[in-house]
Order: sequence, then structure tokens, then C-alpha cells
Amino acid sequence: MIKVLLVEDDVRLADALAGALESNGFEVAQVRTAADALEAAPADVVLLDLGLPDMDGLELCALLRERHDFGETAIIMVSARGRRSERVRGLRSGADDYVAKPLAVEELCARMEAVLRRTRRRHDPALRVGPLRVDLDARTVADADGPIELTRKEFDLLAVLAREEGAVVTREQLLLRVWRTSWPGTLRTLEVHVGTLRSKLGVAGLIETVRGVGYRLSPTGAAATGRS
Repeated sequence: MIKVLLVEDDVRLADALAGALESNGFEVAQVRTAADALEAAPADVVLLDLGLPDMDGLELCALLRERHDFGETAIIMVSARGRRSERVRGLRSGADDYVAKPLAVEELCARMEAVLRRTRRRHDPALRVGPLRVDLDARTVADADGPIELTRKEFDLLAVLAREEGAVVTREQLLLRVWRTSWPGTLRTLEVHVGTLRSKLGVAGLIETVRGVGYRLSPTGAAATGRS
């Protein structure tokens, strides 16, 4: 059973959310303050409110990331602060995702499951993506013909897509996680990197464009074309 640490000082909201999550099969522990969160047992997912009485949630997120036993824990910020600048600050502080209140429990559960897939794969250094072997620790990519040379950003882009196991990653998420910005002017840079990455990997259909949304890897539908 997936263990969730819910850090929320609004007792009524916390109780309602905990009940909904438990009915969906999650095991939930609740705390009201940052101090209690820092003393809590490790969990698979932390749902973190930003408006805590004793510490800002951004600072708490950074402190949780410093705990050795929270190394594999997914952190999702759940806050009424829904502006883009706030989401960017949250992700930069160490959160894996950011959900604005009010929220739908079904969406929150889906986001938790997606984040867990990603965070659990962080600790598997070698990923198989179609005919490719992506080593996250060594930051190398190879196919049957040998190593494929990628730039740092090209590898970061491939790694983000690979960790999502075929799920769609929005353009905004890619900009935040690879370039640490959400400025729309960077979209052209993203498109250029995707095009170059496709060319270097030489695997037709591997990186799919989801029009108006973003990109995803489709290793099951990919066909190796070989490299010259």
C-alpha cells in the first residue's frame, strides 16, 4: 500500500482529503506543522501545503529533501497559490509536482501515481527505451551500434521523457524540468532540441508530438532506422 504523508494545517480539509485518499487505497498519515513533518516517518508521497503556521512550505520542502530517508519520496505541493511564478518556485525548491487548490481527488491520485513512476525510476540507472539503453547515472545513451553522443540538454530532455514511461509530458513541464523556466519564448529552443534529438537517436516514431500539449516516448511503436 502506498504511504502518504499529508502536511496540512486546515483540519477540516485534511480530514476530508485523507478520507478520500484512504477510500482510493492509500495509507495516510496527517501532520499539521512543519516541525511534525520533519519528525514524521518516511512515506512514498508527501502532499505539502505551503501555508503552514510555523514555516513556509517551500523551506520545508528543501529540508525534507536533505533527509536521507526521504531520498525516494515524491513531494507534491498542494496550495491555493496557483500563479505560474509560485509553481516555478515550488518545483525549484525540490517538489516533483505542484497542484493548485481547489483540487479534484481523481486528478490528485493520478498525479501521485505518475510522480511515483518517475521517482522510482530515478534509482534505476539503466532504462530500456525501445532499442536504446539510457544510463541515468553515467548519462550515456547507446544502441546496438554503440554510444550516441548527446549534449547535456539533449540528454536531460531524453531522461525526462524516459522516466515518464510513455506518458505525455507537457511543453511547460519540459521547460521547467530541463531549462528551469516557463518563459514561452523558450518553446522554440525546446522544439529545436526535440528535432536534433530525434535525428541523433535515429529511431522513427520514438518521440511523439502530442499537438497542443507536448511530447511522449513511444518505444513500443518505434522502429530502429539505424545510424550512418
